[in-house]
Amino acid sequence: MSAAHNEMGEMHAPAHASHSGHGHPEGEYAPVFTGARRRELDELLTRYPTKMAVLLPALWMVQEDRGWVSSDAMAEVANVLELTPAYVKGVVSFYTMYHQHPVGQHFIQVCTTSPCNVCGAEDVVNALLKHTGCEELGVTSGDGKYTVIEVECLGACGFATPVMVNEKFIESVTPETVPALLASLG
Repeated sequence: MSAAHNEMGEMHAPAHASHSGHGHPEGEYAPVFTGARRRELDELLTRYPTKMAVLLPALWMVQEDRGWVSSDAMAEVANVLELTPAYVKGVVSFYTMYHQHPVGQHFIQVCTTSPCNVCGAEDVVNALLKHTGCEELGVTSGDGKYTVIEVECLGACGFATPVMVNEKFIESVTPETVPALLASLG
């Protein structure tokens, strides 16, 4: 374990989390910022006033490559951007858009705020949990394909119930349309 990793403390994926082929549960950590990815980061650094200002894009790059942001990845980002590991961890833990443990290939977010709940969001959540095999919110399905969570607002109250699958927005999901939605994901 690296010294930077020790400064940040341990972060463990829940026992139910699937690694979905991402990350490094059994082996050595392989750095993200090498080759083309490093050149991409270096180019970003020319467009921002400070290295700290590139933190959010750098974290997105890690998550895009690995599917989540591990403690080792946080330490790498801290090193590359000359930040403290604790600062990077604070940012990752503040923003819900960064996954701190492995998630399924299809990360499904369901809006369950009041307007969507009135329109049946809880039934959509239950249908997704049933049809994906996740059984519980935040649990990755046994096949590593799905993780379902509730979110506060997807900003589409006129299209209840809105759902996001990875970066794709889907309007007006009902319990009846869940099987077709999942089938479209492949």
